[in-house]
Amino acid sequence: MSTLSFDRCCAEITAQTDLLRSHVKGADMRARVPSCPGWNLGQLLRHIGGTHRWAEETVRTRAGGPVPDDPVGDAALARCTDEDGAFLDEWLAEGAAQLARTLREAGPGSEVWSPSEERSAAFWARRMTHETAVHRADAALTTRADYRLDEEVALDALDEWMTFASYAEAAETPPDGPALLGPGRTLHFHATGPAPGTTAGEWLVDLTGDTARWSRAHAKASVAVRGPLTDLVLFVYRRPTPSGTGGVEILGDEPLLDLWLERSGFWLK
Repeated sequence: MSTLSFDRCCAEITAQTDLLRSHVKGADMRARVPSCPGWNLGQLLRHIGGTHRWAEETVRTRAGGPVPDDPVGDAALARCTDEDGAFLDEWLAEGAAQLARTLREAGPGSEVWSPSEERSAAFWARRMTHETAVHRADAALTTRADYRLDEEVALDALDEWMTFASYAEAAETPPDGPALLGPGRTLHFHATGPAPGTTAGEWLVDLTGDTARWSRAHAKASVAVRGPLTDLVLFVYRRPTPSGTGGVEILGDEPLLDLWLERSGFWLK
């Protein structure tokens, strides 16, 4: 469950989109996006706006199964190599606003298909908040704009990641790959910034049982990851961090961390 309210998520979809639009104002739509190999800036914006429209259709129709993702598919993006930035600016604003309206009209408890265990409009409000926020980082990196996440948004983004990382799919061992679960396998993430003396910015990942589990806790672990909140969000998403290479400190079993990051990101593939 999100720590952000449903209404806050609906508002963040448009707020994050507006910030993203400010990052790319006047930019060259043909500029390559370093964190999204194969895409230029126009293709990134098409992906974001297309995803908003895809999610909006999913919620509006109360879809019982996956809606065709033609607007965000590779074939559609391959045709978007030379986009008009002024058109995309309005197009992004319209798509985000329509998605927020549709979500509010549906209400958080409306039953609708999702790729997760939570089948509700609330899932889409949260997912589109963080989808937009992370891709905003891709745009900011491309245009060299300043990027920071609000503390509450960043905390919830990490909660969402930890939740997906606890699904059974994340712990499945591929035929020729190493096992993720095992004795003594724990990870601790510590965000600098939230109120000291609390576990508001701490996450303990326990891989010692028959499935992955996470909790808000302060504890020693096989590997510890520490850094500013925004940096930690981008770190788990495998994006460059605003603070540079020294923004995130890693102590302990780095191969375990790399394996967990790979497996926990299964839902992005």
